Amino acid sequence: MLSRLDEIDKALFLALNGQHVAWLDKPMWFISQMGFWLPVYVLLLWLLYKKYPRQLYLYVIGAIALTMFFTDFLAANFVKETVQRLRPSHNPELSGLVHHVIGRNNELYKGGSFGFFSNHASNYFGVASLFIFLMKPLKKWAVFLLILWASLIAYSRIYLGVHYPGDILVGIIYGVTVAWLVSKLFYFLLNKYASRP
Repeated sequence: MLSRLDEIDKALFLALNGQHVAWLDKPMWFISQMGFWLPVYVLLLWLLYKKYPRQLYLYVIGAIALTMFFTDFLAANFVKETVQRLRPSHNPELSGLVHHVIGRNNELYKGGSFGFFSNHASNYFGVASLFIFLMKPLKKWAVFLLILWASLIAYSRIYLGVHYPGDILVGIIYGVTVAWLVSKLFYFLLNKYASRP
């Protein structure tokens, strides 16, 4: 069963990664860089700051930090090293079949050795979902833009040849789940302690 899923994942990856055009290589590289999206992070923090009183903002920062800890640090340092699934860019079976782009120092970008699951997918979907949960009710267009933002970043990882669709899917599910659990904890603490004098 797992081997069959792995074959489907590889086939889907090759189909998606193979749909590339030269002029998109650089934009996809930049889309995948965290620094490129720093203004978005600043905007989200500012909107949360406007919504919550200053005395409660520590709870907001704590929720963001906890989400990032689970979606980034824990996933990268525990899951990837435990599962040790080679990225498509490092998989000998796919040698010569993966489209790569030029990254830093004019070298082919291949990422680290292991790729399960995608930290980019878990991080950005985690942040986007947490923002949606903490800012509710949120306009539908704003929810759409946040999901589109996170999806574009997640797709860029397939385009760059460093993640299988399965890595992305699991990363998305994990990121959204973490954000949902953290938001539940956030509202619990807010209701229990924030109202106290």
